[in-house]
Amino acid sequence: MSINTTAWQTLWINVNLATMTEEAKGYGTIENGAIAIADGKIAWLGSQAQLPRFDVDTVEVIDGGGKWLTPGLVDCHTHIVYGGNRANEFEMRLEGKSYEEIANAGGGIVSTVKATRSASEQSLFQSALKRLTALHQQGVTSIEIKSGYGLDTDNEIKMLKVAKSLGQALPVTVLKTFLGAHALPVEYKDRADEYIDLVCNDMIPKISAKSLADAVDVFCEGIGFNLSQTEKVFAAAKAHNLPIKVHAEQLSNLGGTELAAQYQALSSDHIEFLDEAGIKAMKAANMTAVLLPGAFYFLRETQLPPMDLLRKHGVNMAIATDANPGSSPICSIQLMLNMACTLFRLTPVEALAGVTCNGAKALGLSATKGQLALGYDADIACWDIEQPAELCYQFGVNPLVNLIQAGKIVI
Repeated sequence: MSINTTAWQTLWINVNLATMTEEAKGYGTIENGAIAIADGKIAWLGSQAQLPRFDVDTVEVIDGGGKWLTPGLVDCHTHIVYGGNRANEFEMRLEGKSYEEIANAGGGIVSTVKATRSASEQSLFQSALKRLTALHQQGVTSIEIKSGYGLDTDNEIKMLKVAKSLGQALPVTVLKTFLGAHALPVEYKDRADEYIDLVCNDMIPKISAKSLADAVDVFCEGIGFNLSQTEKVFAAAKAHNLPIKVHAEQLSNLGGTELAAQYQALSSDHIEFLDEAGIKAMKAANMTAVLLPGAFYFLRETQLPPMDLLRKHGVNMAIATDANPGSSPICSIQLMLNMACTLFRLTPVEALAGVTCNGAKALGLSATKGQLALGYDADIACWDIEQPAELCYQFGVNPLVNLIQAGKIVI
């Protein structure tokens, strides 16, 4: 079969490829490989020995010097837009103060909501840009950013507008998730149903009309929202053609994941307490399990997610930073790769799939991102490593050499 090489613009040669295709059941390795890019897409890849003839005068050839290429990394669950920080309560907790004392001092999510509401759009943008830059410099080319610290219509919209601006400021694909049902704002104390009505009848319609959300999420938990409240949000999201996600089974098994599966959710996230029935429901709905080792570590949790059952039923596992001010103030995707292996006992193949093909799947991007495959977006990370497992083995020394977004070298 003849291959049309006339559209090629860039060709990387002398590289090793970890293609991370879903069907690979491994890294999908092509050693001594090459990869061609045309119009921001992967136009050809394979062994360099099988490279078709091309016009050396019109194609930019880049010698990768034996380095490794992977898909650009996907951080599929973050909360990087917020005001203030929670270092004060972190210190109080370590000094022996109780959760009640911290709450009475204005701590917890209430403090982040207060700081986020009082912050200008510009100040939220500047603080979040630092976090996004840190992730981008570690190879992240696609990221999900949630709202959820405004907890009123205007401030939720403000957060989502900041998330949109971040995607215009850096060469990163930003997906925006509306998480108005994150916690109960103080002004709605003991009136959770009324607040959910506001989320469903005011926030979602206005946010949808402004095209500010790519998905809707709910914190379905004893300290969050119950199943009937969660279902109201799911129904409102579906009525506006917005995909859904769920924070579920982090602290208890309420059945939020099974409910989300009934609504064909993209993912269920945290899931430390998920049971086999919930996992079967996830598999039937083709959902992705998003594991968040940063929160597990920072909260010193002991209940591990059910990795063996997820493997048994063939549920795709994604990994993300969950970067947020309260339970995972960590903007390091490379540290998450290590923690997924050390704390959750994932293999390096599973961990890397978690921030490539499965991370993309968790965001509904599995047809265009997260794999080195023909026709996929040319979002590619170039690493100075000898084998892919190094990305999970060591952190603190960033091995990223180049980052390619839509075919262009951006780092």
